[in-house]
Amino acid sequence: MSEDNLKTSVLSSLFWKFLETGGVTGVQFIVQIILARLLLPQDYGVVALIIVFITISQVFVQSGLGTALIQKKEVTDTDYSSVFYLTLGIAVIFYVILFIAAPAIAAFYNQPLITMVLRVLGLSLFFGSVNSIQNAVITRNFQFKKLFISSLGAVVISGIVGVSMAYLGYGVWALVMQQLTSIGSLCLLMWFTVKWRPKRQFSLTRVKKLFAFGWKLLVSGLIDVTYTNLSTLIIGKIYPAGMLGYYTKGQEFPMMVMSTLNSSIQAVMLPAYAQNQDNRPAVKEIMRRALVSSSFLVFPAMAGLAVTAEPLVLLLLTEKWLMCVPFIQIFCAVYALWPIHTVNLQALNGIGRSDIFLKLEIVKKMLGLFVLGITVFMGIYAMALGMVFTGIIGTFINSYPNKKLLGYSFREQWRDLLPSLILSLLMGGIVYGILFIGLPVWLTLILQISVGIAVYMGLARVLKLEAFTYLLNIMKEYLPKKKV
Repeated sequence: MSEDNLKTSVLSSLFWKFLETGGVTGVQFIVQIILARLLLPQDYGVVALIIVFITISQVFVQSGLGTALIQKKEVTDTDYSSVFYLTLGIAVIFYVILFIAAPAIAAFYNQPLITMVLRVLGLSLFFGSVNSIQNAVITRNFQFKKLFISSLGAVVISGIVGVSMAYLGYGVWALVMQQLTSIGSLCLLMWFTVKWRPKRQFSLTRVKKLFAFGWKLLVSGLIDVTYTNLSTLIIGKIYPAGMLGYYTKGQEFPMMVMSTLNSSIQAVMLPAYAQNQDNRPAVKEIMRRALVSSSFLVFPAMAGLAVTAEPLVLLLLTEKWLMCVPFIQIFCAVYALWPIHTVNLQALNGIGRSDIFLKLEIVKKMLGLFVLGITVFMGIYAMALGMVFTGIIGTFINSYPNKKLLGYSFREQWRDLLPSLILSLLMGGIVYGILFIGLPVWLTLILQISVGIAVYMGLARVLKLEAFTYLLNIMKEYLPKKKV
């Protein structure tokens, strides 16, 4: 692909990826508000525990092979079909394991309901094995418009199912069926929008070649998922299900916002890195643009969400969810650092250095386990704050290899990030002060959001921030020009 064609594909893909994540997140946000008002925190706590086991199993099912398909320069139908049959077989194995282990897990957490719920939600593993191939096809070919259509349709269908069941009083099952319907309908819709079908072909040789890259991502993913969800497992054992519900809900909103802004950029950047993997200066420039752009969007979003958390929860979720406010604020700090993590790690994957990716994950998780081991005795809030500390140290660790590989040092990265960070903190301080005026909750929230956007975008324009100018030029370049 030529440089001009690649640039056009990337810009078009960014547009559709933003629409996809933005549209899906917008609908999910509305659905989650309705569900939170209808359901209890303990319902969320039970499902949060089960999702941990599903997520860990999903790592094995995908085995890093989906990313390997994206990263590989040339991919054939045999590659796709071989990976599909392998992942489907792994899904069967892990579903059987979950089915058998469900009663023991339920007994350990003293939650009898877990047995049936885990067995039902475990069916999502089969849909995930198909969906991983569909995503690889779309990502390789920059066909994010198809992902937008399918994802939006799936979230609407699952939202209707979840809200209807919650309204009818099905409690935790409303969340279960919403999750299962979401991935099931996504898989089905993509079956009609993505022109890929498994063929009667299987090559162990090709799987081995892909696994040579993918196994490191498998181990990395397993370490990351296990570590990330370890606090959930510990909280679920030590605290009531309701407290875990507050914890997960507090994590949900920052993650939702961050995913919309940051993941859109990173998902499109991986194939862009891969197609330029032999041109290191080009990879560095792509990496720098991704970092500057994502941080320009994520930093103010996290700062704004942190200072508006209390009126936001009171207005949207009602007073019964107020205990999740401190968690929202803490996780805003955690996810504000994600652009630095993902840009550095995606660049490593894009140039084929999954070996370094794995080493970084091991180092970071050893640090994280040490911090978790200390904070677990200090309470649930200390455990969450510990993630902020490990996240800050993680930015140093993730950026270290790219100084040598791509010539993009930690100091350079933070120099690029600093303008957006300073502006976001300034905006957050101004917006936070509005809380003390004493206005009604709804008016406080509207005023905070309006002032926050005006201050941040206004200062970015006046100071001619590089990221602001760059994103503005992209919009002008992509949007159709008026005919004279």
